[in-house]
Amino acid sequence: MNFSLICRYTIVFIYYAFCLVLMMLLRPFLVKKIACGLGKSDRFKSIYAALYFFPVLTVLQAVGGGLLYYAFPYIILVLSLVTLAVYLSASEVESFKDLLVRKKRLVVLFSHWLLHAYGIISIPKLDKLEQDLPLLALVPAPAIFYLMTAKYTEPSRILSEGGNGH
Repeated sequence: MNFSLICRYTIVFIYYAFCLVLMMLLRPFLVKKIACGLGKSDRFKSIYAALYFFPVLTVLQAVGGGLLYYAFPYIILVLSLVTLAVYLSASEVESFKDLLVRKKRLVVLFSHWLLHAYGIISIPKLDKLEQDLPLLALVPAPAIFYLMTAKYTEPSRILSEGGNGH
């Protein structure tokens, strides 16, 4: 693991430590000043509740942060594919001509291609860049596949049937 990865991973823990220290120092004074009308046992329940949440958040960060770090490229790829398919079907794009009619569709297509390229590049971790760059030729493949098969699935029919409850 490199130094920048360790810093990005542990900065959240440092933030939680600062929050815990500031909560222990400042919150009792604020509760005493603001919540004068409450009973003594009710005043400090918020402090006790926060003391339970910090360990839970720390464990979630420790487990979830690492999983998210390693799964992020795959999450980007899947979200890029799903959102592209949903957008193209909702826009009723069924051919290359339909795609070129509006510039907004091209902007959305290119932004999805950028996300997809980012996901493809980040999976092999750029160990051997000259071997991984040909994978970028796969970036337009989902859009081309969608446009080639759209005439068989008829997205406009699927959208109209979905609205009618069939």
